Amino acid sequence: MSATTADPRSGAAYQGATAESIRHHYDVSNDFYALWLDDDLTYTCALWDLQDPADTLEAAQRRKLDHLIEGARAAGARRVLDVGCGWGSLLRRLVQEHGVQRAVGLTLSDSQAESLARRAVPGTEVRVENWLDHQPEEPYDAIISIGAFEHFARQGLSRAERVAAYREFFERCRAWLPAGGRLALQTNIKGNNVRMDKQTVRDLLFIIEMIFPESEIPALSEVLEASEKIFDVVSLRNDADHYARTCREWRDRLRAQRAAAVECVGEETYAHFDRYLNATVGHFRNRHLGLSRMVFEAV
Repeated sequence: MSATTADPRSGAAYQGATAESIRHHYDVSNDFYALWLDDDLTYTCALWDLQDPADTLEAAQRRKLDHLIEGARAAGARRVLDVGCGWGSLLRRLVQEHGVQRAVGLTLSDSQAESLARRAVPGTEVRVENWLDHQPEEPYDAIISIGAFEHFARQGLSRAERVAAYREFFERCRAWLPAGGRLALQTNIKGNNVRMDKQTVRDLLFIIEMIFPESEIPALSEVLEASEKIFDVVSLRNDADHYARTCREWRDRLRAQRAAAVECVGEETYAHFDRYLNATVGHFRNRHLGLSRMVFEAV
Protein backbone atom coordinates (compact mmCIF):
# COMPACT_ATOMS: atom_id res chain seq x y z
CA MET A 1 0.00 0.00 0.00
CA SER A 2 1.35 3.41 -0.85
CA ALA A 3 1.28 6.28 1.60
CA THR A 4 -1.52 7.96 -0.36
CA THR A 5 -3.82 5.02 -0.88
CA ALA A 6 -7.38 6.29 -0.57
CA ASP A 7 -10.11 4.54 1.35
CA PRO A 8 -13.03 3.84 -1.03
CA ARG A 9 -15.67 4.82 1.51
CA SER A 10 -14.35 8.10 2.91
CA GLY A 11 -11.83 9.24 0.33
CA ALA A 12 -9.35 9.87 3.18
CA ALA A 13 -5.70 9.58 2.23
CA TYR A 14 -3.73 7.14 4.35
CA GLN A 15 -1.07 9.09 6.24
CA GLY A 16 0.81 6.28 7.96
CA ALA A 17 3.88 4.20 7.23
CA THR A 18 3.62 2.10 4.09
CA ALA A 19 3.33 -1.67 4.20
CA GLU A 20 6.84 -1.84 2.76
CA SER A 21 8.23 0.13 5.70
CA ILE A 22 6.38 -2.05 8.20
CA ARG A 23 7.80 -5.18 6.57
CA HIS A 24 11.29 -3.64 6.58
CA HIS A 25 11.25 -4.07 10.34
CA TYR A 26 8.85 -6.87 11.22
CA ASP A 27 9.74 -9.24 8.38
CA VAL A 28 13.45 -9.39 9.27
CA SER A 29 13.11 -13.01 10.41
CA ASN A 30 10.70 -14.81 12.73
CA ASP A 31 13.60 -16.95 13.95
CA PHE A 32 15.62 -13.84 14.77
CA TYR A 33 12.88 -12.34 16.94
CA ALA A 34 12.38 -15.69 18.67
CA LEU A 35 15.97 -15.47 19.93
CA TRP A 36 15.33 -12.49 22.19
CA LEU A 37 11.61 -11.90 22.71
CA ASP A 38 9.57 -13.78 25.31
CA ASP A 39 8.25 -17.26 24.59
CA ASP A 40 5.05 -15.86 23.05
CA LEU A 41 6.83 -13.30 20.81
CA THR A 42 5.27 -10.21 22.37
CA TYR A 43 7.14 -7.28 20.81
CA THR A 44 5.76 -4.41 22.91
CA CYS A 45 6.43 -2.92 26.33
CA ALA A 46 5.76 -5.29 29.21
CA LEU A 47 4.08 -4.41 32.52
CA TRP A 48 6.59 -5.16 35.26
CA ASP A 49 6.41 -5.48 38.99
CA LEU A 50 9.12 -2.87 39.40
CA GLN A 51 9.55 -3.77 43.06
CA ASP A 52 10.47 -7.33 42.15
CA PRO A 53 13.91 -7.67 40.55
CA ALA A 54 13.13 -11.36 39.92
CA ASP A 55 10.08 -10.60 37.78
CA THR A 56 10.42 -12.30 34.38
CA LEU A 57 9.79 -10.97 30.89
CA GLU A 58 7.27 -13.75 30.28
CA ALA A 59 5.25 -12.89 33.39
CA ALA A 60 5.45 -9.15 32.69
CA GLN A 61 4.19 -9.60 29.13
CA ARG A 62 1.22 -11.68 30.27
CA ARG A 63 0.48 -9.06 32.93
CA LYS A 64 0.47 -6.36 30.23
CA LEU A 65 -1.96 -8.30 28.05
CA ASP A 66 -4.29 -8.94 30.98
CA HIS A 67 -4.15 -5.27 31.98
CA LEU A 68 -5.29 -4.11 28.54
CA ILE A 69 -7.89 -6.88 28.21
CA GLU A 70 -9.35 -5.84 31.56
CA GLY A 71 -9.28 -2.16 30.58
CA ALA A 72 -11.12 -2.87 27.33
CA ARG A 73 -13.65 -5.07 29.18
CA ALA A 74 -12.87 -7.71 26.58
CA ALA A 75 -13.02 -10.81 28.80
CA GLY A 76 -15.95 -13.01 27.79
CA ALA A 77 -16.73 -10.88 24.73
CA ARG A 78 -18.08 -12.35 21.53
CA ARG A 79 -15.87 -10.35 19.12
CA VAL A 80 -12.63 -8.43 19.80
CA LEU A 81 -10.37 -6.64 17.29
CA ASP A 82 -6.57 -6.44 17.71
CA VAL A 83 -5.12 -3.68 15.51
CA GLY A 84 -1.47 -4.55 14.91
CA CYS A 85 -1.59 -8.11 16.21
CA GLY A 86 2.10 -8.98 15.85
CA TRP A 87 2.75 -12.68 16.32
CA GLY A 88 -0.62 -13.16 17.99
CA SER A 89 0.06 -13.26 21.73
CA LEU A 90 -2.98 -11.09 22.51
CA LEU A 91 -5.23 -13.07 20.15
CA ARG A 92 -4.26 -16.31 21.82
CA ARG A 93 -4.68 -14.94 25.33
CA LEU A 94 -8.11 -13.54 24.49
CA VAL A 95 -9.51 -16.87 23.31
CA GLN A 96 -7.53 -19.28 25.48
CA GLU A 97 -7.56 -17.47 28.83
CA HIS A 98 -10.36 -14.87 28.68
CA GLY A 99 -13.22 -16.68 26.97
CA VAL A 100 -13.46 -14.52 23.85
CA GLN A 101 -15.37 -16.29 21.08
CA ARG A 102 -13.72 -14.56 18.11
CA ALA A 103 -10.52 -12.52 18.10
CA VAL A 104 -9.63 -10.78 14.82
CA GLY A 105 -6.10 -9.50 14.25
CA LEU A 106 -4.80 -7.04 11.66
CA THR A 107 -1.16 -6.96 10.55
CA LEU A 108 0.82 -5.72 7.57
CA SER A 109 3.61 -8.24 8.11
CA ASP A 110 3.55 -11.28 5.85
CA SER A 111 5.97 -13.11 8.15
CA GLN A 112 3.74 -12.60 11.16
CA ALA A 113 0.65 -13.70 9.23
CA GLU A 114 2.41 -16.83 7.98
CA SER A 115 3.52 -17.69 11.51
CA LEU A 116 0.00 -17.25 12.82
CA ALA A 117 -1.48 -19.32 10.00
CA ARG A 118 0.80 -22.21 10.90
CA ARG A 119 -0.45 -22.16 14.49
CA ALA A 120 -4.12 -21.85 13.47
CA VAL A 121 -5.51 -21.23 16.96
CA PRO A 122 -9.28 -21.88 17.04
CA GLY A 123 -11.31 -18.71 17.55
CA THR A 124 -8.68 -16.43 16.00
CA GLU A 125 -8.59 -14.82 12.56
CA VAL A 126 -5.67 -12.88 11.08
CA ARG A 127 -5.86 -10.51 8.12
CA VAL A 128 -2.96 -8.88 6.28
CA GLU A 129 -4.82 -5.62 6.11
CA ASN A 130 -4.51 -1.99 7.10
CA TRP A 131 -7.09 -0.76 9.58
CA LEU A 132 -8.13 1.85 7.02
CA ASP A 133 -9.23 -0.93 4.67
CA HIS A 134 -10.90 -3.05 7.35
CA GLN A 135 -14.62 -3.60 6.83
CA PRO A 136 -15.97 -5.89 9.56
CA GLU A 137 -19.04 -7.94 8.91
CA GLU A 138 -20.47 -6.86 12.27
CA PRO A 139 -19.43 -4.66 15.19
CA TYR A 140 -16.87 -5.56 17.84
CA ASP A 141 -17.42 -5.63 21.58
CA ALA A 142 -13.92 -4.28 22.30
CA ILE A 143 -10.81 -3.13 20.44
CA ILE A 144 -7.20 -3.33 21.59
CA SER A 145 -4.15 -1.90 19.83
CA ILE A 146 -0.65 -2.35 21.23
CA GLY A 147 2.38 -0.72 19.65
CA ALA A 148 0.79 0.04 16.28
CA PHE A 149 -0.26 3.67 16.76
CA GLU A 150 3.32 4.84 16.15
CA HIS A 151 2.89 3.81 12.50
CA PHE A 152 -0.37 5.70 11.89
CA ALA A 153 1.32 8.98 10.87
CA ARG A 154 4.51 9.13 8.86
CA GLN A 155 7.40 11.54 9.20
CA GLY A 156 7.07 15.00 7.70
CA LEU A 157 3.42 15.63 8.50
CA SER A 158 2.36 18.77 10.34
CA ARG A 159 0.74 18.47 13.75
CA ALA A 160 -2.67 19.12 12.20
CA GLU A 161 -2.11 16.37 9.64
CA ARG A 162 -1.01 13.93 12.33
CA VAL A 163 -4.03 14.69 14.47
CA ALA A 164 -6.28 14.21 11.44
CA ALA A 165 -4.71 10.82 10.74
CA TYR A 166 -5.15 9.74 14.35
CA ARG A 167 -8.72 11.05 14.39
CA GLU A 168 -9.49 8.88 11.39
CA PHE A 169 -8.42 5.85 13.44
CA PHE A 170 -10.58 6.86 16.40
CA GLU A 171 -13.56 7.47 14.12
CA ARG A 172 -13.19 4.02 12.58
CA CYS A 173 -12.94 2.38 15.98
CA ARG A 174 -16.01 4.25 17.20
CA ALA A 175 -17.98 3.05 14.18
CA TRP A 176 -17.03 -0.55 15.00
CA LEU A 177 -18.06 -0.35 18.67
CA PRO A 178 -21.40 0.03 20.47
CA ALA A 179 -21.99 2.98 22.78
CA GLY A 180 -19.99 2.30 25.90
CA GLY A 181 -17.63 -0.04 24.07
CA ARG A 182 -13.96 0.36 24.93
CA LEU A 183 -10.68 0.79 23.09
CA ALA A 184 -7.46 -0.05 24.96
CA LEU A 185 -4.42 1.58 23.39
CA GLN A 186 -0.71 1.30 24.14
CA THR A 187 1.74 3.51 22.30
CA ASN A 188 5.11 5.20 22.58
CA ILE A 189 4.83 8.95 22.99
CA LYS A 190 7.26 11.82 22.75
CA GLY A 191 8.87 12.54 26.11
CA ASN A 192 8.92 15.89 27.87
CA ASN A 193 12.70 16.00 28.33
CA VAL A 194 14.01 17.94 25.34
CA ARG A 195 17.56 18.28 26.67
CA MET A 196 19.55 15.81 24.58
CA ASP A 197 23.26 15.32 24.04
CA LYS A 198 24.63 14.76 20.55
CA GLN A 199 24.77 10.97 20.91
CA THR A 200 21.10 10.81 21.91
CA VAL A 201 20.15 12.84 18.84
CA ARG A 202 22.29 10.62 16.61
CA ASP A 203 20.72 7.47 18.05
CA LEU A 204 17.18 8.79 17.60
CA LEU A 205 17.90 9.70 13.98
CA PHE A 206 19.44 6.27 13.43
CA ILE A 207 16.29 4.57 14.75
CA ILE A 208 14.08 6.74 12.55
CA GLU A 209 16.14 6.08 9.43
CA MET A 210 17.26 2.47 9.86
CA ILE A 211 14.83 0.73 12.23
CA PHE A 212 11.38 2.32 11.86
CA PRO A 213 11.35 4.26 8.56
CA GLU A 214 8.36 6.52 7.87
CA SER A 215 6.96 6.15 11.38
CA GLU A 216 6.35 9.06 13.76
CA ILE A 217 5.95 8.83 17.53
CA PRO A 218 2.94 10.91 18.60
CA ALA A 219 2.78 13.50 21.33
CA LEU A 220 0.31 12.55 24.05
CA SER A 221 -1.58 15.78 23.40
CA GLU A 222 -2.07 14.75 19.76
CA VAL A 223 -3.59 11.42 20.76
CA LEU A 224 -5.97 13.02 23.22
CA GLU A 225 -6.96 15.81 20.82
CA ALA A 226 -7.70 13.27 18.10
CA SER A 227 -10.04 11.33 20.40
CA GLU A 228 -12.08 14.31 21.60
CA LYS A 229 -15.87 14.07 21.19
CA ILE A 230 -15.47 10.48 19.99
CA PHE A 231 -14.21 8.73 23.12
CA ASP A 232 -13.99 9.52 26.81
CA VAL A 233 -10.65 8.81 28.48
CA VAL A 234 -11.18 6.23 31.22
CA SER A 235 -7.57 5.78 32.30
CA LEU A 236 -4.08 6.87 31.29
CA ARG A 237 -0.64 5.97 32.62
CA ASN A 238 2.92 6.70 31.52
CA ASP A 239 5.16 3.65 31.98
CA ALA A 240 8.48 4.84 30.59
CA ASP A 241 10.39 2.90 33.26
CA HIS A 242 8.63 -0.28 32.16
CA TYR A 243 9.85 0.16 28.60
CA ALA A 244 13.40 0.91 29.74
CA ARG A 245 13.39 -2.40 31.59
CA THR A 246 11.77 -4.24 28.66
CA CYS A 247 14.37 -2.95 26.19
CA ARG A 248 17.18 -3.78 28.58
CA GLU A 249 15.89 -7.35 28.84
CA TRP A 250 15.58 -7.64 25.05
CA ARG A 251 19.09 -6.24 24.57
CA ASP A 252 20.59 -8.62 27.08
CA ARG A 253 18.83 -11.60 25.51
CA LEU A 254 19.95 -10.56 22.04
CA ARG A 255 23.56 -10.19 23.16
CA ALA A 256 23.43 -13.60 24.82
CA GLN A 257 22.36 -15.04 21.45
CA ARG A 258 24.80 -13.02 19.36
CA ALA A 259 26.27 -15.94 17.37
CA ALA A 260 22.85 -17.36 16.51
CA ALA A 261 21.52 -13.90 15.64
CA VAL A 262 24.43 -13.13 13.29
CA GLU A 263 23.97 -16.49 11.61
CA CYS A 264 20.27 -15.74 11.20
CA VAL A 265 20.33 -12.14 9.90
CA GLY A 266 23.96 -11.17 9.41
CA GLU A 267 26.40 -8.94 11.29
CA GLU A 268 25.00 -5.62 10.08
CA THR A 269 21.37 -6.30 11.08
CA TYR A 270 22.50 -7.66 14.44
CA ALA A 271 24.54 -4.50 15.04
CA HIS A 272 21.61 -2.28 14.07
CA PHE A 273 19.26 -3.99 16.51
CA ASP A 274 21.84 -4.00 19.28
CA ARG A 275 22.36 -0.26 18.88
CA TYR A 276 18.62 0.43 18.70
CA LEU A 277 17.78 -1.58 21.82
CA ASN A 278 20.72 -0.27 23.82
CA ALA A 279 19.95 3.36 22.95
CA THR A 280 16.25 2.96 23.65
CA VAL A 281 16.92 1.93 27.25
CA GLY A 282 18.35 5.38 27.82
CA HIS A 283 15.68 7.17 25.81
CA PHE A 284 12.97 5.89 28.14
CA ARG A 285 15.04 6.19 31.32
CA ASN A 286 15.81 9.83 30.51
CA ARG A 287 12.22 10.60 29.42
CA HIS A 288 13.08 11.43 25.85
CA LEU A 289 10.36 8.87 25.13
CA GLY A 290 7.32 7.82 27.12
CA LEU A 291 4.97 4.84 27.03
CA SER A 292 1.24 5.49 27.36
CA ARG A 293 -1.39 2.90 28.18
CA MET A 294 -4.84 4.40 27.68
CA VAL A 295 -8.39 3.15 27.89
CA PHE A 296 -11.11 4.99 25.94
CA GLU A 297 -14.87 4.52 26.13
CA ALA A 298 -17.13 5.22 23.15
CA VAL A 299 -19.58 8.08 23.62
